[in-house]
Amino acid sequence: MAQAKNKIIIIAAPSGAGKTSVVRHLLKALPDKLAFSVSAATRQPRNNEKDGVDYYFITAKEFEQRIEQDAFVEWEMVYQGKYYGTLKSEVQRIWQQHKAPLLDVDVQGGLRVQEKYPGTSLSLFIEPPSIEELERRLRARGTETPESLQARISKASLEMSFKDRFDHIVINDKLERACKEAEKIVRNFLSHKP
Repeated sequence: MAQAKNKIIIIAAPSGAGKTSVVRHLLKALPDKLAFSVSAATRQPRNNEKDGVDYYFITAKEFEQRIEQDAFVEWEMVYQGKYYGTLKSEVQRIWQQHKAPLLDVDVQGGLRVQEKYPGTSLSLFIEPPSIEELERRLRARGTETPESLQARISKASLEMSFKDRFDHIVINDKLERACKEAEKIVRNFLSHKP
C-alpha cells in the first residue's frame, strides 16, 4: 500500500471532455511536484506518439501476462481487445523522484485507483458542459466514424453517472478556467499532510 507521503493525482473524464488539456496544464504548472504516469496500451501508436512517452505500447498477450503477474494498479479492456492500464512500476518510478504521479485514466480506472489509495489519492472528474457539447467536440476532432462517435457518446453518458464518486468535479465550459480550478485543487492537496 502507499506510504503516507506517496500521493497520487487522478484525472478522469469521458472522451472529449478536455482531460488531456487539463493534464498538460497541471504538468506545466507544477513540474517540480507532478510527473505524468505513462499508461500501458495494446493499441497501435497514433501520429506522433512515442513508446515510453505517450504510452508503453505492448501486445495484448504481454498485457495479459502482466495482469497475471499483478503488475497493474488498475487496468481495463476499454474497447474489445484494447487494454489500457497503470503499471505499479510506473507509479513507483515517479514516487522515487519525490513527485506525485499524475494519472490520466478512464472513469472506471480512476475509481479503482481511488479505492486502492484512500487518503493519499485525489480524484478529479473533468465534466463537459453538456453531452451535446461533448458530441460537438468529438465531431470537430474529425477522427470518429458515425459508429465510433455514437459508442463514445453512449459511454460518456454512462461515465457521467459516476462523477459524484470523485473527490472533485471540474466543469470544462471554459478551458482556462477549468485548468486554473484543477490547479488550485491539486496545489491544495499536495500542500497538506495526509
